[in-house]
Amino acid sequence: MDGSQQSSKRTYRPQTNLVRGGLDRSPHRETAEALFLTSGFVYDQAEDAEAAFKGESDRFIYSRYGNPTVAAFEERLRLLEGAEFCTATASGMSAVFTSLIALLKAGDRLVASRALFGSCHYIIAELLPRYGVETEFVDGTDMDQWEKALSKPADCVFLETPSNPTLEIIDLGKIAELTHAAGGKLVVDNVLATPVLQHPLDFGADIIVYSATKHIDGQGRALGGAILGAQSYYDDNLQPLIRHTGPACSPFNAWLLLKGLETLDLRVERHCQNAQAVAEFLETQPGVQRVIYPGLESHPQYTLAKWQMKKPGSVLAFEIDGGKERAYRIQNTLEIIDISNNLGDTKSIVTHPATTTHQRLPEEERERLGISEGLLRLSVGLEDVEDLKEDLARALAA
Repeated sequence: MDGSQQSSKRTYRPQTNLVRGGLDRSPHRETAEALFLTSGFVYDQAEDAEAAFKGESDRFIYSRYGNPTVAAFEERLRLLEGAEFCTATASGMSAVFTSLIALLKAGDRLVASRALFGSCHYIIAELLPRYGVETEFVDGTDMDQWEKALSKPADCVFLETPSNPTLEIIDLGKIAELTHAAGGKLVVDNVLATPVLQHPLDFGADIIVYSATKHIDGQGRALGGAILGAQSYYDDNLQPLIRHTGPACSPFNAWLLLKGLETLDLRVERHCQNAQAVAEFLETQPGVQRVIYPGLESHPQYTLAKWQMKKPGSVLAFEIDGGKERAYRIQNTLEIIDISNNLGDTKSIVTHPATTTHQRLPEEERERLGISEGLLRLSVGLEDVEDLKEDLARALAA
């Protein structure tokens, strides 16, 4: 089992796969997927254990390698993405780091978009160079910078689109062409787009990573991550690393993520409706300098977002007059919307990136990325959108 996937006998549509993909009932014939809270598995004979460790039999060995509940989650997400393999990890950042370190070695070169989640930026700017990996950042929406950076060989390209928190949209098809021409593999963090709004593999990406903590769970219950791509990447690069370093997803968390997938499409649909309405509302409010949301015609990559994504997503950002002091006052006045650094939750959440998720970045870098003291990131939840508007109006008037 250990990461290899079982292909379905019949091809179903995405919503059916979200509910039934990966379903493998035990002899008890339960309705809901079984939860296998076990660290290990037993063998009838010593010879069976030897065959399992030699890879001569397809069975579960140890939950660090593979687990029936985790495998069900992996198969369901794999079917949704149309990937050859999916492997679950303990968190989204575990997925990002593991996917990159499995590809790269000392002397290799990585090119990345500049606008990244703070921890992703840390891995690329500070951690990978310690291991002898050359890294270079480019402005993700500047094709000239991409062409220049990828005019020489590169082993890996990493980007997120939409980016966190300024929601830049990067042309996946063009970057995939440039990456492959440079001899590298394209790794896409698809977390803000979700697996129901954007399919990077369709545009030529090689590897997708997720923080399943976000929309896939979407209810603030569990940490988890996922890596998807070609079976050859799993067999040659990822599987040995995962088996010996242990970034495993727990069976209980995998079970929660598996159940989260069943309602993902429905939740994301409502997230997008609410986010669009809130973004349009914020554009009309005094003291709001700008609203950043791919569903607004004012977004610089509005046309690209409409072509590349099914819908604009659940996250927006808005910049207000008054800097940090007023940004804090707005957050502290909100009654419904929670202050937290998570996103993709059923509950609406606001955060101040300059002092939370991106506070490690030098001030000059934050300014270059447009992360000002007055910028707030808002993950729009599933509450009644009129209540959200009223809550924001009260806070903006405070």
